[in-house]
Order: sequence, then structure tokens, then C-alpha cells
Amino acid sequence: MKFQSKNPFNGDHIAEYTTLTTEELNGKLEASAEAFKHWKTTPLIERTDLLKKAGQILRDNLDEYAEIITLEMGKPISESKSEVNKCAWVCDYYSEHAEEFLAIETIETDASRSFVRHDPIGAVFAVMPWNFPFWQVFRFAAPTLTAGNTGLLKHAPNVFGCAQKIEEVFLKAGYPKGVFQNLIVHHDETEKIVSHDTVRAITLTGSEAAGSAVSQIASKYIKKSLLELGGSNSFIVLDDADLDKVVNTAVQARMMNSGQSCIAAKRFIVMDSIYDEFVSRFIEKAKQLKVGDPISEDTQIGTLARKDLADKLQKQVQDSIKQGAKLLLGGKQNECFHEPTVLGEVTSEMAAFKEETFGPLAAMIKVKSADEAFELAEQSKFGLGLSVFTKDIDKALSYSDKVSDGAFFVNELVKSDPRLPFGGTKTSGFGRELAKDGIMEFINRKAVYVKA
Repeated sequence: MKFQSKNPFNGDHIAEYTTLTTEELNGKLEASAEAFKHWKTTPLIERTDLLKKAGQILRDNLDEYAEIITLEMGKPISESKSEVNKCAWVCDYYSEHAEEFLAIETIETDASRSFVRHDPIGAVFAVMPWNFPFWQVFRFAAPTLTAGNTGLLKHAPNVFGCAQKIEEVFLKAGYPKGVFQNLIVHHDETEKIVSHDTVRAITLTGSEAAGSAVSQIASKYIKKSLLELGGSNSFIVLDDADLDKVVNTAVQARMMNSGQSCIAAKRFIVMDSIYDEFVSRFIEKAKQLKVGDPISEDTQIGTLARKDLADKLQKQVQDSIKQGAKLLLGGKQNECFHEPTVLGEVTSEMAAFKEETFGPLAAMIKVKSADEAFELAEQSKFGLGLSVFTKDIDKALSYSDKVSDGAFFVNELVKSDPRLPFGGTKTSGFGRELAKDGIMEFINRKAVYVKA
């Protein structure tokens, strides 16, 4: 089978990729097993030095790596550069903190000595999405490889060029052959890969459907899984919020990456006393966004990554309008491009509220109180994150235990940060990436008990 990589902005052919044969795939799995034997005993200082080098290679080749991101999935080039730099940051973070995180943990018991070791488990199979094609991979790879595991990547087919470049980063940095490998395979090969003895865990970032399928396979073979799935984050604006600051953040929170982010703000829940002003300012700010060729430095809104994604978003827009939402801005689609769109008077029964909308669509919801705002926010099957904007910090924090999401941000958009654990609840998945949590996900916490 062959996969075509095409530029979503103009349809130009970029490259063609041929799937691995059964023999080639088996060879890579065996290579991963063989590499693990040596990699797990490699001194941690050597692993962190290599990770530091990987971060520098990312910075040294910033333009090259950003360009392949933009060409393959349509992200504005300025955002692609930011993505590559963020990958370098996560490499720096774990190279600096891995020793601390993986240190032996002494525990006082009746033994003469008792402690917990943090040992690697083997190969971790990563199924990654196209929307942040470098960041999602490095978010998994930096801690996982540094802990002494090996990595196997199955990327989204429309960003196989990015996948090749990522493998290149690790090889250029000096990682031994087999420690990190890119697999050009169809998703039908997932069960075969997970069932292989060398694979001890699977991590997936993607859709709810993909997460459900993968977790069932992982359970079948008793392999650990981590899932980071969809989201429909709420962006709550209370009546004392500073609208001059909030509106700029709101537009960024919805329109970054042309709206193609699981942690993007999607449901804007605004107090009725400021609703009209907030919506009016949001629309004016959204109108100012520069739309165009993603490869241009001044472009802020590019295309969606594929036409079927734009088709789905358009259906959600039209379905919501039929259900009573008011079209306040945009609403049109042209092939892979979808206009920045604002819907007003959205209610909890509408597609724009209930479903994950993966594109530049902002749903505006009016409420009468903070209690109502948080109750509506919680009316979602997703649980990735929430933002609340107010001058009353104590009031905001008083609601933090009433929100079941994995993140609660006050006066800021929800974002991932190497220093903070990242992950969701409900159908947004389970497990945590980044921070100390991220390096501990694929570790054997081995209890050691010594009686003299």
C-alpha cells in the first residue's frame, strides 16, 4: 500500500510512502527488542546528553522542520516554528530533570533497606495525530526514551514526512539504531504490533473512536495504555473580567492552529451582562486575522489538514444553525479551507456544544450566573481542560474542585507545559504526560526489600 502526502492548501503532491512489508515490520520490532537490551543499561547521563543534543538539532534545523509541518498539514509557518521550539524545550526539560525523577526512592520499613527502583519496561508503541505532528511525538518520546525504553512510532498518514524527520532527529543526535523507529504502516497493523512480545505499552493521541479501539487491543494483550483523546474545552467569562485582555486570549484560544487542537477553547460561556460586548469584540478581532497560504510568515489562519475535516466542521455548523444557533461570522467552506466562524445563542442540545469541533468555530453561550456557567461547562462527555476569566481569583479557585477536567486555568488559555502534568478525564482519555508524571507512565516501580 502507498500513502500520498499532499499540501492541503493547494493540493500539490509532496511525497509518496510505501508501507512496510511483513518482513520489514518484523525486522523493526526485533531491532527494537535488541536495542532495548543495551539501551536500558546505558547510563542515564548518556541518555540525557543525547536528549539535549536532540533539542539542539531541532533548533539548528528549525526552518526545515517547520516547513514540512506546514506543507503536510497546513499549520501557519509561524506556529510550526513555535511547535519545533517547544519540542526542543521538552528535550531540555527532561535532560535536566530525569535524574531527579528517576532517582531511587527510599522507604522506611521493617527491612534493613527498602526502596523503589524506576526501571524501563521495553518498547512503547506510539500512535500519533497530525495536528501537532512534532510536538505530540516529542511529548511522548523525550521522557519515554530517557527512562530507558525504546520507541516505535506510527504517525498519521498525512504527516509521514514529519515522522521521517523526527526519526532523523534522534539518529543525528546519536541515539543507537533501534531505540526510536518510525513505522510506515496502516492502522490495521496495530494489533500485530501491540501483540508483539517486545511491545510493553501503547500511547495514543487521537479521536475517541481510535482510543476505544486501541484500549481494547491493549487490554486483550494485557499491555498498559495511555490515551489523550478529544476535548471540548469551556472558556468561561465572568462579569468582572477585563475584556481588553480576555478577547485577545479568547481568539487565540480558539483560532490557533486554525482551531485544530484538542485543548482549544470551543465553548465560550459568557455572563449575560457582558455577553453582547464580548461577542462583538471577539468577532471584530476574528475578522482581523490574516487568512492565506500557511507558508507565508504573516498568515494566521490556514487550511484544515484535509477536506473531510472541513466537511465535518461545515456539517456541525449547519446542523447547529438548523437547531437554532445564529450565524454571526463566517460559515463558509472551500475545499480544505473553512472560514473563521462564530455561532451565537448556542444551547447544550446543539452540535456546536455537544460535539468536538475541530476547526475555527467558536460557540457562544449566554448564562446568568457563575454557577450556571460551571454547570454547563460540566455538561460534556469530554474532560480535558477549562479556562475561567475573572478578577476574583478566590472565586475562580472555589470552583476548581467542581470541575472534573484534567486542567483548570485561571485568566489563561489551556495549554500544555513540560513542567505540568497533561491529560484528561471522561472520554478525553486517561493517564498523564509531561512533568514527572510523564516519565513515570512507562516505568516499572520496582519495590526492593532487604533483610540483613
